[in-house]
Amino acid sequence: MSSKRPVITVTAQSQDGPLQLEVAIPLRPRRPSVSSNARTTPAAETPGPSRIPRVTRLMALAIKFQGMVDRLEVRDYADLARLGYVTRARITQIMNLLNLAPDIQEEILGLDASVEKAVLAERQLRSISKIVPWAIQRRAWIESRSRRATVA
Repeated sequence: MSSKRPVITVTAQSQDGPLQLEVAIPLRPRRPSVSSNARTTPAAETPGPSRIPRVTRLMALAIKFQGMVDRLEVRDYADLARLGYVTRARITQIMNLLNLAPDIQEEILGLDASVEKAVLAERQLRSISKIVPWAIQRRAWIESRSRRATVA
């Protein structure tokens, strides 16, 4: 790809005379098209890293966000919502995952890609996180886990 950058020139009239503004636009190279030859190469056959389940990513995000609040990098959850371009309600949903018992959090963080989205939904975790006593929460988690085992 050439190193030449396209330049847009805008001319406008002001009280002091004509103004001219030039802006260079950086272009990213296009992705190479996948041809039939590329599909048969060994590099294309190697599997990429497995996807981390969504609930695992959300649990890690909640822990990171709480750390940011604790270190005073952000003032409160509303700041997190503004920074992440999400609603305060969504931040609250994510942060409520921290109400889960520590062993449940650990298990969620240890989930692998074999857990399917439909089997372990964030909505299930939200209902479990509303339960205050951890003993009852753990029973609900075990029931949820046993349902996942029968579905999978």
